[in-house]
Amino acid sequence: MIRFENLTKSFWVQGERRVVIDNLNLTLPTGSSLALLGRNGAGKSTLMQLIAGTMRPDHGRITSDGTISFPVGFGGSFHGELTGAQNTRFIARIYGVDTDELMAFVQDFAELGDFFYEPIRVYSSGMRSRLAFGVSMGIRFDTYLIDEVTAVGDAAFRAKSQAVFRERMKSSDAILVSHDMAQVREMCSAGIVLDHGRLSVFDDLEAAIEYHRKLMLG
Repeated sequence: MIRFENLTKSFWVQGERRVVIDNLNLTLPTGSSLALLGRNGAGKSTLMQLIAGTMRPDHGRITSDGTISFPVGFGGSFHGELTGAQNTRFIARIYGVDTDELMAFVQDFAELGDFFYEPIRVYSSGMRSRLAFGVSMGIRFDTYLIDEVTAVGDAAFRAKSQAVFRERMKSSDAILVSHDMAQVREMCSAGIVLDHGRLSVFDDLEAAIEYHRKLMLG
């Protein structure tokens, strides 16, 4: 269960306050993989960081009765001067999981080769995403926050990512951000749409996609 209580977040842009999350009060449905939809700049990444606790709201709070992953795809999850291996060990300690098991899983899954032992700052965006997705999937969370990264890599890697994701969804929930509606239909069972600071919840994924499409058309 993830609940928003009077949740508000804004930023100052060119001297004006821009509200991206506007006094949200709702509980997200459980037992499902949710597609988080919204136009560019709607605040999807901001909402993901608020849920993960990596960003503080202006007002209100988010409560949960389970564990939540860091937002996969968010660059702030890693320290650029540390290697992929060192970042993986550090995250294992933070979440209290077996370091050797997580290291073995990530090294095999991310397919980084010798770059696993190089500083993150030399990684391409795709390499960072593969590492982030591997670390996240290597830890058992009640809710996973996934931002586009299952689209990274070649067809074989994408298929492997989706297979691991589906396996995790047998016992966990997820919130997935993607602009690829085919991927959304493949991996999600319901939808939430963020528009002008408000969040609409749809038990029917197709209804969420249609509502999002109409918003995009203006």
